[in-house]
Order: sequence, then C-alpha cells, then structure tokens
Amino acid sequence: MTATGTTRTWAGSTLAERKAVRRAQLVAAGRELLGAGQAVTVRSVCRAAKLTQRYFYESFGDRDELVIAAFEAAAHEAVAAIVEAVAETDGRPESVARAGVRVAVEQTIDDPRRGQVLVVAPVSDPVLFAKRDEMLPVLTALFEEHIDSDAGDSELVASALAGALVHLFFRYLTGELRVERAAFEEHCVRLLLAGGAGWRRPSVDTG
Repeated sequence: MTATGTTRTWAGSTLAERKAVRRAQLVAAGRELLGAGQAVTVRSVCRAAKLTQRYFYESFGDRDELVIAAFEAAAHEAVAAIVEAVAETDGRPESVARAGVRVAVEQTIDDPRRGQVLVVAPVSDPVLFAKRDEMLPVLTALFEEHIDSDAGDSELVASALAGALVHLFFRYLTGELRVERAAFEEHCVRLLLAGGAGWRRPSVDTG
C-alpha cells in the first residue's frame, strides 16, 4: 500500500502532524505578540515562530485568520477554566460568584498577557472586536444558567452583568481603575450577587 502525502512519515511524524505542530507554533507566536501589545503581521508572526511565510499560508489565509485563532484559543481556555471552577462549587450564589470571579481574575489579571489578548486588544482591533462580541453570549449563558428563570428577565440580567464585567476588567487592565487586586475581585463578586438578585439556589433535599 502506498502512503498518501499526509500519512507518509518523516522523522517519525506524518505531514498532517507536522502541519498541526507548525500551526500551533504560529498561534502561540500570535498570542505572544498580541499579549505584548505588539503589531501582529504575517512577517512578525513568522519571525517569532521561526517559520517561513510559506508555512504561514499553509494554515492561514491571512493575518486576520491567525489573530482570530489566537484569540479563540485563549478564550476557550479561560471559559473552560471558569466552567470547571463553578462546577466544583456547592452551587450557592456566593460560591458560584466567587469561583467565577477568582478564575477570571487569574486568567486575565494574574496573567496580563492573556488579559491583553482577551480584553484589551479587541478594543483596538476590529477583527477581534467582532470576535469578542461573538464570545459574549458564551459568558452570558454561563450567568444565565445560575439566574432564576422564573424572574422572566434572566437573559437581560445575564447580558448586563457580562457587559459590566468586561468593561470593569478592561479598565482595570489598562490601569484606569487604580484599586488593589483583592478590592477589585470583591467588587466584581458583589456586582454579580447584587445584579443577579434572582440567582437560582440549589435545591435542598429534605429526605
């Protein structure tokens, strides 16, 4: 049987595997540049990844596709971490709020490069601004899961909370809000608890 172009091995790996590795290198380089607040161009990404432009166009049609991939990678990691943290709580509103805020702070403030990618860069980059708007419903859905739907306005409340938190994190990361990290985190928790007054409480098993 003759091996195809994608399954033929070289140095123990297939063409598809090597392509995936190169793509990951390019995405990582794009994230580093975005996180450092540097210009992201095809040339700068290739230089950072130590790959030629030939390999860039092997995976991406243009610079915008790479930037979106870098943003999505960081966003999915952050959302997964928040979901995991919330799932490990007892389900009570304060526990959920504190876990979610704690991980969001760890993902963006304690990791300022990721914060730059997720929160700051989208404000100045039209491509990322549109992609961030696409991701906001994901954050809204996370909140809505814990807001009492009987209130009838859970989606409105969740959307308002998501927008408020994104703005707060942006101002903090850009240095516009000069408060201690702990005070910022506590304020976000209070905002969630106050804004989500109808937060769903876990049911109590009375036996």
